[in-house]
Amino acid sequence: MKNYFLLTSLVLFCLSSSSCTVLQWRKSDTEIQQKFNDLKIESEISYFKVDSLDLRIRTQSIITNGKDINLVFLHGSPSSLSAWDGYLVDTTLRANTNMHAIDRPGYGYSNFGDEMTSIDLEAQLMSALINEKKLTNVIVIGSSYGGPLAARVGFLNNNVKAVVMISPAIDPRNEKDIWASRFTQWKLTRWLVPTGYRVAGDEKVVHAKELALLEKDWKNLEIPVLHFHGDIDDIVPYKNIHFSKENFQHIEIISIPQKGHEIAWKNPELIIPHIVKLISQIQEEK
Repeated sequence: MKNYFLLTSLVLFCLSSSSCTVLQWRKSDTEIQQKFNDLKIESEISYFKVDSLDLRIRTQSIITNGKDINLVFLHGSPSSLSAWDGYLVDTTLRANTNMHAIDRPGYGYSNFGDEMTSIDLEAQLMSALINEKKLTNVIVIGSSYGGPLAARVGFLNNNVKAVVMISPAIDPRNEKDIWASRFTQWKLTRWLVPTGYRVAGDEKVVHAKELALLEKDWKNLEIPVLHFHGDIDDIVPYKNIHFSKENFQHIEIISIPQKGHEIAWKNPELIIPHIVKLISQIQEEK
């Protein structure tokens, strides 16, 4: 037992030592702009201020003049807006839409380390950001934790015309227990865990309860919803697709064979064609 504790402490110390870089999953404004300048893609960084919460929410936007369809991207946990780089650089999406990737509260440069565990409150803030930017014909795209958040934004905001959930943790009765997240809750080990993981752990602890609070409203969501899921996902169980089938009116399930939880950021080529199809449908309806 003593050796196990020492080994665990050493691993956590190693994680903590590198937490300022890779394990915090975030890039500064300068780093982001430098990358997109090198790619010759115009990129804007903005901050949405919520004075009552002493909160600043960072957004990276790629704007195409003359386009009025807006994609809004919400990452999982731990992560940041940079998880969506594969979409922001895509030539087809850039040619047909404006794109906005957001650091969720507690991550990236949106009050890093200050967790917001209420899905509904966070969705209200995302909806307010959409209104502040006067975005119309919005498709909200969320991965993992961001999946139900995207759906909730769609429920709250009439400017949202479709929702895309990728590997969403949506079923309150199918929340997988991830033992490593317990380190974020124990006083003895919490201080060793990188900040982004602490925020993720705090969200995880109440996630099932938060999902249950929203469950009754999904049947009232009248816009199209796409649910992507890898059939060997070992983080968010594949069984979540059954919950979506039973609770959303206009749901399309896209099962990705032999893929795990990483499809949002590792395999954008599997997701983007479906987003393009949604864009065409919205354009036709206009």
